[in-house]
This record gives sequence, structure tokens and C-alpha cells, in this order.
Amino acid sequence: MDEFESRTLALAGVFRAAALVNTLANEGTIADDDLKVSVESIFETDPDDVLQVFGNINNLSLGFRTLIYQFGKDAEHRNIDISRYVVGILFLERRLMNNSEMLETLSSGVELATRQSEHFSTTHENVIANIADLYSRTISKLGPRIMVNGEQHHLTNTTVSNKIRTVLLAGIRSAVLWQQLGGRRWHILFNRKKYMREAENQLNKT
Repeated sequence: MDEFESRTLALAGVFRAAALVNTLANEGTIADDDLKVSVESIFETDPDDVLQVFGNINNLSLGFRTLIYQFGKDAEHRNIDISRYVVGILFLERRLMNNSEMLETLSSGVELATRQSEHFSTTHENVIANIADLYSRTISKLGPRIMVNGEQHHLTNTTVSNKIRTVLLAGIRSAVLWQQLGGRRWHILFNRKKYMREAENQLNKT
């Protein structure tokens, strides 16, 4: 797998997270398997390659489709909330990487949640609540917060809001990976078509 291919997978992880946040905010639920992939990507802190973070290429199908749609549509027809979430995730990742103390807190918290998941399950409500609390104690403090739009009765539901924070942290994890692979925010402006083509190639493999 070449560098740009790996980079596209990581960016698809960001778009996947943004799409899942949008679904949770508006519908109140996502498939348990989708949540599991998000949590396990957070726990995968020392992967041998980019695909190990997401398990397999099929787990990124939503990310590829969302990236293609968001990059391929004109501004009037894109999902503005998903675009905002992607921008917010990439911005917060940069702020996080410049805060060594918060990185240490986050690393310790992820390690604790990983051990907890071994006693329960990856998507157990206690594990999700722990990850959500970690997000609140770290990423939410960086500012500006990602303002999630959706149905109020979903957004005020603790179970849903915990899942939203967990998925956002998975998005941050994908953004870290993207940056490590050479991804830069200006690529979003100038390499849209190249990312779209590669996402389409990857989607054909799923």
C-alpha cells in the first residue's frame, strides 16, 4: 500500500466518524458493529499499518462513500454538518498534538478504557461512558468545541451523547493517523479529486 493510499484510508476514517456523529444526532442510534470499529480504532495505538486501525477495508465503506459525496457535490448539496465535523476534528487534532500534557492524559485514559473493555466488552455502556468522559476531560477542553446539530431529544440522551463523544474521539484518532502519514489540511482544498479517485478505488475493493 503506497503512502497516498494509506493517507486516503485515514482520511476516510475521519469522514466515517463525521457521518456516524450525524446519524447519532439525528436518529439516535448506529449499528453496534459501527460503534465497535470506532472504539477499537481508539484502542489501536501502535498499529503495524493503517488498515490495522480499522480492522479491514470493509469497515471504511461508509467513510469512502461520505468522502466521495462531500468532495463531489457542490457546496449547495453537501451535508454542511458533516463538513463542519470533519473540519472541527482536523482542527482539534492539531491542537491536541501541540498539548503534551493532554496527550499524556488521553493516553492513560485510553489504556484504562482498553483494560476495562477486557472485563466487559468493547461496546459495553460502561466502556463507552468512560471514553466519553475522557473526551470531555481532554478534547472538549481544547476549544472550540464541535457543536453537534440534530434532534434535541437524542442530543440530551446520555447514552446517545456518550456515543457521539466516543465516535468523535475515533475521528480524532483517524486525524492523528492522517497527519502522521503526511496529511495536511490544505490537501482538502487542492487534492479533492485525487482523494475521490482513490476512495472510489478502495470502495471497489469492499
